[in-house]
Amino acid sequence: MELGRIVSIGSTPSTEKFFFVVRDNVDVKKGMYVSVRTEQGELIARINDIIRYNPYFERPDTVREIERMGKSVEDLFPTERWEYLLAECATVGVFTDSGFQRAFIPPKPGSLVETAREEVLSELFGFVKNGLYLGKLLYHDVDARISMTRLLQKHLAILAMSGAGKSYLASVIIEELLDRDESEGKIAVVLIDTHGEYLGFAEDANYMNKTIVVNAEELRIGVPKLQAEFFEEVVPQLSGPQRRELKRIVDDLKKEKENTPYSIDDLIKKVESDRFIRNQNTREVILTHLYRLKSYGIFGYYSQPSIKDMCQPGKLCIVDMSQLESQEARHIVVHYIAREIFTARKKGEIPPTLLIIEEAHNYAPEGVKRESAIARGIIEKIAREGRKFHVCLCLISQRPINLSTTALSQCNTHIILRVNNPNDLDHIGKTSEGITKEVLRAITSLQVGEALIVGEAVNFPVFIKVRKRRSYVKKGETLEEAAKRYLREMIERENDVRAFI
Repeated sequence: MELGRIVSIGSTPSTEKFFFVVRDNVDVKKGMYVSVRTEQGELIARINDIIRYNPYFERPDTVREIERMGKSVEDLFPTERWEYLLAECATVGVFTDSGFQRAFIPPKPGSLVETAREEVLSELFGFVKNGLYLGKLLYHDVDARISMTRLLQKHLAILAMSGAGKSYLASVIIEELLDRDESEGKIAVVLIDTHGEYLGFAEDANYMNKTIVVNAEELRIGVPKLQAEFFEEVVPQLSGPQRRELKRIVDDLKKEKENTPYSIDDLIKKVESDRFIRNQNTREVILTHLYRLKSYGIFGYYSQPSIKDMCQPGKLCIVDMSQLESQEARHIVVHYIAREIFTARKKGEIPPTLLIIEEAHNYAPEGVKRESAIARGIIEKIAREGRKFHVCLCLISQRPINLSTTALSQCNTHIILRVNNPNDLDHIGKTSEGITKEVLRAITSLQVGEALIVGEAVNFPVFIKVRKRRSYVKKGETLEEAAKRYLREMIERENDVRAFI
């Protein structure tokens, strides 16, 4: 579609920027992509802003004087005839026979501006035919199909304010992974579900056979499999001498119980009876921490389920953390699962795996002591080294400024939905490569379901409209519904008490 013609304004048109006058009755939107023919090839640009201009209103002093005369500018001049739209465009690149290049030649004034062709846009952004279908390019009928390798292998971060659609987008990505054909490659997906938002997959007829739900309260960490390093990592408060004593005792117990399962109670008894601990304070400190770990009820004789059961090709394992109240216990569970996935994948015992962590800023917080961030170390390790072993990481957060900078910086693709907090926006601008000031400003005006993809997965930053979910959406309870349910239950309890009396 022909949209208008380029005009000379100030130092434009240049290789980076140009303006064009929009033709009458043509629908243009901020964020659309346009094309212009140049000597170099087909130049592609993004509309960064649209300005409504009228020369009769450019002099405020003149408008004021006419109004003082008791008249209006419209009474004296044909203002409607001279009003027009001016679109400001930023150059993305130039499509040539040898592929996309940077623009070396500015478009000519008077050049015709048209809507960018669909096939050119697909190639521009690096969309692929068998990629994960996340939605449509904003304002264009172009499928945003992202290469699974480019999106996930070097890790992904989904960042947005609460209610902007983070979980919805993550569900779309999960659907694409579960629906992939075997010929395209299937990976395992393990999801740390902090609030039980994804349990709808287990209730959906199309996905229930591909979904495994693990209640974190019922999960058991097999003590015989654990090395001394595990206890050192989950109890970082231990001093050097205390760690050495605990390591010796764990190693001794492994030798004694080589073919016999044992529990954390056996480890506690071993510490209590060990005659080689000379410092009684050391014994008491170790026992205090072990008794605390025992109180969480997540340690047992065997690991249930095993990491092999959790990581199956083409299947989703949801670890439901919503019923596990202790924050430290949650950190230990996440630490254990992440550590087991990383270790098993290095040995080739499980398929390539995507680990998705909701509320990632809680498990890998920035600027917090180790004892309050038990899971952070292994999350950062996977972020740094996981791609070599095809352990992929997806961090989902509504407070990126509170998320580990080490982990976030290793996520080479960011999908950003609406963010309003200026501190978070500033942090995103510093950690996401390729985001210009104009693009950063556009993030605050995104609607629910609109997202910016930037980084390894695409050739250039791109705005998309996220497609509709195929799976069952487990909707949260509204405030009104919760209030009515509470009142109803309270009345029922009172009636039961009266009937009993």
